[in-house]
Amino acid sequence: MAAELHSDLAIRPVPRDIKAVSNVASEERRHKHSRSSYSEASPLTSRNNSLTFRPAKRPMPTPNKTIAVINASGRQAASFIRVATAVGYHVRAQLRNLEGVVATEVATNPNVTTAQVDVTRNGPISGIGVNHALISELFRGAQLAFINTTFYGDELKIGEALADAAKKAGIQHYVYSSMPDHAAYNKDWPSLPLWANKHKVEEYIKQIGLPATFVYTGIYNNNFTSLPYPLFCTELQPDGSWIWQAPFHPDVKLPWLDAEHDVGPAILQIFKDGVKKWGGGKRIALAYEMLSPKEACEVFSRGVGRPVRYVHGPIEIKVTIPEGYRSQLEALEELFGLGHDDPKKQPPYFGDRELEKSCPKVALELWEGPRGLEEYAREVFPLEEQANGLTWMLDEGDGGGGGAGGGGGNNPTRNGHAPHMNGYITTLAQIGLDSDADDDDDDEGLVMRGVKRDDEEWLA
Repeated sequence: MAAELHSDLAIRPVPRDIKAVSNVASEERRHKHSRSSYSEASPLTSRNNSLTFRPAKRPMPTPNKTIAVINASGRQAASFIRVATAVGYHVRAQLRNLEGVVATEVATNPNVTTAQVDVTRNGPISGIGVNHALISELFRGAQLAFINTTFYGDELKIGEALADAAKKAGIQHYVYSSMPDHAAYNKDWPSLPLWANKHKVEEYIKQIGLPATFVYTGIYNNNFTSLPYPLFCTELQPDGSWIWQAPFHPDVKLPWLDAEHDVGPAILQIFKDGVKKWGGGKRIALAYEMLSPKEACEVFSRGVGRPVRYVHGPIEIKVTIPEGYRSQLEALEELFGLGHDDPKKQPPYFGDRELEKSCPKVALELWEGPRGLEEYAREVFPLEEQANGLTWMLDEGDGGGGGAGGGGGNNPTRNGHAPHMNGYITTLAQIGLDSDADDDDDDEGLVMRGVKRDDEEWLA
């Protein structure tokens, strides 16, 4: 039954006096460039504008499928859950805990059923073994799955167990967030330890015949921070400018992605297109910009309105970091150091040159509204920095400064609490850390506390 149309606005009668009509027409002509003909002053009562006429909404079918998701408070998963539930999908989401605004957002979403359990818990000890009971329950009643494993626990065993359970449950489309093992493409290239296991999980998924799609995410825009975290630290200078130092060749293009903004819509479109288009083990490079480090700095500078200079150099480690991450950084520096003198020798970020050549064309087929690095730097970066206790965005004209508490930007804490951003942390995301990893409180250094997701990975 069509909705009853009505309007609370008074309907202005058409003037009966010819002179009045003439005056109205004259007034309309005089103001035709100064106001809209849809304005309150218009004598035309039949305008179907948004204030006077709302046609009945076209009925939209509600998706009747359930999607299984793990590590639901990570950037990739949270981005996906927002868009999937917004269009009516139901999500079965695994969370380690309900601390922080992102976990709370997921847990209070009416289209989400949460399981607050650790996928690595086997008995009383977290981080050891595989929670097979949880994994089996995760896929119960689900038809689709978006899976992003992390290096918390034994990622390979967990990834294999998830794939086995998904196949047993009859999952119709399994989208796995993978990354390359560079040594598999060239024996002279070192493996990045935090990526190699993802590659092995991908190979296992293919081996058991799951109807799967593999997505490779580019470098997260959100990696940049003026806090002293290694690899993506934009070090604030006394004059208010920044320096970004990294081992990537300054002129070799790298793939970039705003994970929070763009992963969700892209993954949703993969599911909507289905396995007929994206199944059979297809790999998709999710990156919406290909920028060299020098270009990235130029783009970032335009967005934030301050000079940003790239320095081609070693990774500087100024804070205590977990040993596993240190190994990843050492391997990364070795891998991308191969092109130190000759840019043609630098291995492609995704390992496969053909996959990299597909950027950003294929990603844009999935989602046409990405948030680029310049837009991120202009609209989001200052907010994340301020949430992390930094003040440079408030100290214009003071020559920079701008660290936490007005210092030089090198204090990672504020009032005794660690940095956070609306439940996320400023991270060193996908450059080997997979920005959705969960943390163990026993890790030394950079264990985040405060409004952020307590008891979760500082690399999350």
